[in-house]
Amino acid sequence: MNNHVTILEINGNALVHNLNYFKQKLNQKTKILAVVKASGYGSDALQIAEFLKDKVDYFAVAYTSEGIALREANIKTPILVLHPQIPNLQAIIDFDLEPNLYNFSIFTAFLKLAEDNSLSNYPVHLKFNTGLNRLGFHFKDVPKIITLLKETTHIKVAYLFSHLVASEDKNEQSFTKNQINRFNEISTEFYKNLDYKPMLHMLNTSGVINYPKAQFNMVRIGIGLYGFGNNKKETALLKNTHNLKSIISQIHTIEKGETVGYNRAFTANKQSKTATIPIGHADGLSRKLGNKKGFVLINNKKAPIVGNVCMDMIMVDVTEIDCTEGQEVIIFNTQEMIQHIADVTETISYETLTGISHRITKTLSV
Repeated sequence: MNNHVTILEINGNALVHNLNYFKQKLNQKTKILAVVKASGYGSDALQIAEFLKDKVDYFAVAYTSEGIALREANIKTPILVLHPQIPNLQAIIDFDLEPNLYNFSIFTAFLKLAEDNSLSNYPVHLKFNTGLNRLGFHFKDVPKIITLLKETTHIKVAYLFSHLVASEDKNEQSFTKNQINRFNEISTEFYKNLDYKPMLHMLNTSGVINYPKAQFNMVRIGIGLYGFGNNKKETALLKNTHNLKSIISQIHTIEKGETVGYNRAFTANKQSKTATIPIGHADGLSRKLGNKKGFVLINNKKAPIVGNVCMDMIMVDVTEIDCTEGQEVIIFNTQEMIQHIADVTETISYETLTGISHRITKTLSV
């Protein structure tokens, strides 16, 4: 079969290193939720979850289908669905997933389903908006929620949680501390009015680094698991997990004055050599990397991308590099290379990683 020869290698040893790095920042009883949404940040959620299932306490996905895929892969670890929709709630029950209930519409819909399915104390997570203004109940909703919870035995709040707005930004420390204080106020109301105490989680990767006193019962590790902290110093202490590789499909000799690629974006000012590589913007490699703004590594030497990035291919200048057709090409294999791509494309490492196409083969190894 003519499979895509560009491969993303996921470094299992780096994953474990990064997980342990955050573990040593935590209290002994603090649980860890590994975020594997968006295909494990562009890698492979199934392989990541299989590898980490005995090393973490929870997984989180964005959508119900992502959770179902994990269950069908025989992942039995608890799974939080961060953004469920009402049409998917029965599937959440069928596949033993734990929903984030973030407003009264989804709360009452799930409560009715729990009653219809004769469930008892089904675990749910309640999200509170403490400043992000994205998803979540408000503080004023607490009394009504408590009343509804007291009237049912079909669901039980396993966790209350919230999400920090700018945990990586030292200029926003006052705002972040206000968020944490508000979350404490919310949890106190539940503790005062329920006959049980839901557990709590609020911190993301940068929160673990900057606000260790707000660990509560569990923390959520996302981008940190894949090698990026909230600054260069922290990132340097982590290991890169994503290694994107391809091969040289063809080498061309380009005469002076000849052009390369769509719209003749590159013109050779001397006799040159280019190598064509089977990866393009359909694979997540931005067109902004063309015209020598991006590069790959061949024989440990930088080969700048020349001309425009095509849908399925790029061409790179190998005039000064000794190489042959079929030879390995490194698209990126360090945090620095990933960050360079993010900088050139005016985005963040999250988008660079999660933009890696599904058609690229992903393999996890240790």
